[in-house]
Amino acid sequence: MQHFIWNVDPVLLSIGPISIHWYGALFASAIFAGLYLMKWIFQQEKQNVESLDNLLIYVVIGVIVGARLGHCLFYDPQYYLANPLKIFAIWEGGLASHGGGLGAIIGTYLYCRKNPFSFIWLLDRLAIATALFGIFVRSANFVNAEILGKQTDVPWGIVFARIDNIVRHPAQLYEAVAYAFIFIVLTIIYRTTKAKNHQGMLLGIFLVMTFSARFIIEFFKQQQAAYQIQASLNTGQMLSIPFFLIGVTLIVWSLKSVKTETR
Repeated sequence: MQHFIWNVDPVLLSIGPISIHWYGALFASAIFAGLYLMKWIFQQEKQNVESLDNLLIYVVIGVIVGARLGHCLFYDPQYYLANPLKIFAIWEGGLASHGGGLGAIIGTYLYCRKNPFSFIWLLDRLAIATALFGIFVRSANFVNAEILGKQTDVPWGIVFARIDNIVRHPAQLYEAVAYAFIFIVLTIIYRTTKAKNHQGMLLGIFLVMTFSARFIIEFFKQQQAAYQIQASLNTGQMLSIPFFLIGVTLIVWSLKSVKTETR
């Protein structure tokens, strides 16, 4: 069976000593796409659009710092605790989405302490932008031949020629498609229902859908952690469970709030 062979140069453009990588270009595109979406949401709700510039700084720093620390502490703690200066070597690669999520939440919390926005209200709207962000980032992982899938013989399997000649599940694209679906669902809910008026609902739906998808897709990925755990679940799945439970809790809390208001 002939399978699709992926062998794209990770460098998008080189101008003299300066190189622009596909990952960096797609990551930047993700940020600007999320910012554009949040501006649209703020305009719809007659909020101060200019305040998003500072929010962008808080969230982007939170995502990058959280994703880096998440990778170092969740996936290879022994190496990074023995070589702490390597934690700062972000150019060597290594970002964890679970850590990035925590970083974004902390960044949003710090922003809300200095600005007149409800923390949960803002996270509800950022959930939609985060789903959009995820499409770009997982596409960047695909271009870079990162987060590889397990060996397979399915017709849509892909050979990442820069890595090896093994036919693999395109796990990165599975996640990108999942994020696209989540983004569409959240956008429809936001535009056509009253869910946006009930704090925690959109965020809860995002967490449940995202980490359900992540849990399932982990079965098709290669082991990411540098250590082995004596369990049937891998590190990514173990980390997804708390986020899923938080999502369920938020949905239940939001629904109870709605019932209380209607009495």
